[in-house]
Amino acid sequence: MKGGIVCLASRFPLVIANFESMNFSSKHIESAVNAFATLPGIGKKTALRLVLHFTQQPEEVAEQFAEAIVNMRKNIRQCERCYNLSDDRLCTICADKRREEGTICVVESIRDVMAIEDTGQYRGLYHVLGGVISPIEGVGPEDLTIDPLLERIEKDEVKELIMAISPTIEGDTTTFYISKKLEGKEVQVSTIARGVSFGGELEYADELTLGRSIVARQPYNKA
Repeated sequence: MKGGIVCLASRFPLVIANFESMNFSSKHIESAVNAFATLPGIGKKTALRLVLHFTQQPEEVAEQFAEAIVNMRKNIRQCERCYNLSDDRLCTICADKRREEGTICVVESIRDVMAIEDTGQYRGLYHVLGGVISPIEGVGPEDLTIDPLLERIEKDEVKELIMAISPTIEGDTTTFYISKKLEGKEVQVSTIARGVSFGGELEYADELTLGRSIVARQPYNKA
């Protein structure tokens, strides 16, 4: 193949099966495998398959892949308003004037924003906390973007706060803490309907279930 190297993996599958005990014939291959293996969910076997795949591609394919990763890391930034990932000062959601600015959906991570957006059932804004309160893991309110959230609510005259946080003990603790901070303020605190199972994560809920949970949200009850 032009620009590529004949791959021996298909001819010698045991090379992949037993590579942990073998010596790499190339330091470059070993280095690339170790780099891929640092990614979440990527073990050494999968890393080797990915590396061998690139050896079969033209050099420009590998260059484009590497350039995309480098450009992403250099240019990505946090939205100054909601802490979503963005190319600019404001993310595309916050910059969209058609969104309902009086409603903020509070989530743990950027992946939750993507999951809710995929449902097509929500037209308000978001706020990414960056996690949940977890004393066991040493995560307190000061480690999250709770203070900026409270400032947004005051500044932007927010009418409703939807707590779309995974229904775990830590998630419930975070919801309770924020609701206590908002006592006496004219802000409706809601939680998504329990269509998402206890202990589940929003990003793994199917779009229909998650969409219905947003639409059927309920006023938060501290009791």
